[in-house]
Amino acid sequence: MPPSTTETPADTGSPPGAQRVLWLSTTAFTLMFAVWLMLGMLSIPIKNELGLTDGQFLQLTIAAMLSGSLLRFNFGVWTDKYGGRRVLTALLLLSVIPTLLVSQVTSFAQLLGCALMYGVAGNSFTVGIAWNAAWFPRAKQGFALGVFGAGNVGASVTKLIGPFLIAAIPAAGYFGGVIPGGWRVIPVFYGTLLVVMAAAVWFLSPKVDRCPGRGRKFVEMVQPLKKFRVWEYCLHYVVVFGAYVAFSGMLPMYFYKNYAVELAPMLGLSPEVSAEVGKLVKLSGDEYKAALAAIPAAKAEMAYLTKIIGFVVAFLYVFPASLLRPLGGYLSDVYGPRPVMIGVFVAMLISGTLLTLPLGLSVVPFTLLLFVLGAGMGIGKASVYKLIPDQFPNDVGAVGGLVGMLGALGGILIPLGVAPLQAATGMPSVLFGVLLALTALSTTIYAVMELSARKTKVPAEVVEAQLV
Repeated sequence: MPPSTTETPADTGSPPGAQRVLWLSTTAFTLMFAVWLMLGMLSIPIKNELGLTDGQFLQLTIAAMLSGSLLRFNFGVWTDKYGGRRVLTALLLLSVIPTLLVSQVTSFAQLLGCALMYGVAGNSFTVGIAWNAAWFPRAKQGFALGVFGAGNVGASVTKLIGPFLIAAIPAAGYFGGVIPGGWRVIPVFYGTLLVVMAAAVWFLSPKVDRCPGRGRKFVEMVQPLKKFRVWEYCLHYVVVFGAYVAFSGMLPMYFYKNYAVELAPMLGLSPEVSAEVGKLVKLSGDEYKAALAAIPAAKAEMAYLTKIIGFVVAFLYVFPASLLRPLGGYLSDVYGPRPVMIGVFVAMLISGTLLTLPLGLSVVPFTLLLFVLGAGMGIGKASVYKLIPDQFPNDVGAVGGLVGMLGALGGILIPLGVAPLQAATGMPSVLFGVLLALTALSTTIYAVMELSARKTKVPAEVVEAQLV
């Protein structure tokens, strides 16, 4: 067996092939993240065409999220055992057929089945984390994992390219509908890219892969999960990633309901429409359509308003929460992940408190605080995943898989918890209050672990072993 198939990362320079692994995995992850969350970006045309209720669409979203979350631990372990080249190629190909089938669905049941199958693409995160950790030395892992994790920006890819693709394809499509028109062209486009990406990963990545878990028994690989610190990292990742996913889907509607009245005149909507925005945002279904029909300019101007809100959320929240991840990794490499985590907690606690309190914030300070919150999440996601290889260098697949799995599940549970609280209190800012409570708990546990280690003058890993 070649030595490179079992060695762990050294603290020296990156080996030949590491950069190819980084850029191939990052590109693949960006694509697969876009596939994983494509229903959210296509929600309006799909709901209208198939006549889906809000409840049915929520079921579709949860199905895809669960499929892309529950197997993250398994995929992390498999990557350590068999290598990222094999596992990522297989995952890309496994996602092709259900993604293409989305373009042919005619019912809720068919779409639900597709969501359960193509949602597996979400597991690509832990594959890439484990693969890159195996190829990069410890001193460079923070930046490398941060660059890879910036593939979260795939959440906005459909929103950015979708309108252009849909506009470029005739409604009837091409070749007798083989390439369909409208929103159905998006899954065909993604399915084709998945095949191309699978070929790129297989043929362009190093043929001799690094597999830290090869030859190790499964029982041995899951031993670190007994340690308290692993579960602490899970909570941190719920705060910086699970909440990011949840907010990405919830913030456009939050903006719409709470700031549309203020934004309407700022965006140049006509006085007639601006005067009715407060009423329009409270309507839905046939009542909303009737109200739009009563004002000639309302349909186009309200569409413009919702489009701008989508771009505001994308550029001032989704992008910083994704694209600042490499910065978080770099800072974690230079200063260590612990001081970076402290800065993240401080930024999120301050911005979260101001967003939660009933201060009557206007749209500008609200948006600036949202940017700070998103930036904290982006940097925090990288620092959490720098902590993992620092603490568990030979078990990144198992530990990173569990952390990624529970973090992603947080993206499902947070909206389910927020909805009844908002209904009970009548306070929209409960959304931020839930995140603030989770951040405070995460900060407290982090502080207890660090202070306990200093008080007893032993390494933190010894303290956590005592807590098991």
